[in-house]
Amino acid sequence: MNLYALIVAGGKGLRMGSEVPKQFLPVGGKPVLMRTLEAFHRCNKEIQLILVLPHSQQEYWKQLCGEYHFLLPHVVADGGETRFHSVKNGLAFVQTPALVGVHDGVRPFVSAEVIARCYSLAAEQKAVVPVTDVVETVRRVDKDGSTTVNRDDYKLVQTPQVFDAELLKRAYEQPYQTDFTDDASVVESLGVPVCLTAGNRENIKITTPFDLAIAEALLNSCSI
Repeated sequence: MNLYALIVAGGKGLRMGSEVPKQFLPVGGKPVLMRTLEAFHRCNKEIQLILVLPHSQQEYWKQLCGEYHFLLPHVVADGGETRFHSVKNGLAFVQTPALVGVHDGVRPFVSAEVIARCYSLAAEQKAVVPVTDVVETVRRVDKDGSTTVNRDDYKLVQTPQVFDAELLKRAYEQPYQTDFTDDASVVESLGVPVCLTAGNRENIKITTPFDLAIAEALLNSCSI
């Protein structure tokens, strides 16, 4: 069975306060996006990498690949108007039967263990999402104020979200809806259940200067 990873990188860097899109910012002397692609290649060299990137950023990516001598095999698909449309564009490069993971381009610290487990479970369960526990107190806010809720009833969702490719392609044939916040929500709209598995706390999404500082600290303190 073919294995694919769609690495979705459509950020503009607005929350980062940078003119350079966040996926291209350096962490430990190397662009975030390159570290993300390398994480999947290190885990399993059989995973075919598909980078989904806005067309306007693709020339800059080529320049970076030359500058950093980045030779990891991958194909580039055009990003779309929304994340939904970007994933749909990337799926056009996927040949079935296959398993396909969809991963945020600014999550470079996903562990090899999590990647491998998500693909392994998806071969049986068809739809797998890595999650972590909520460790802080959670309050639900409504028009009457706020109330503490049981944090054990909630999980924090990460990527890669891994699916049977035929299932994911079928899910993305649906019309776009604003409540499609991730790939699992698109698949669940077909009535297909999603299997949860443990993620890793280091698998942060780098979107702010604080996240970037945490990423540098992770590199300095761990062999990631």
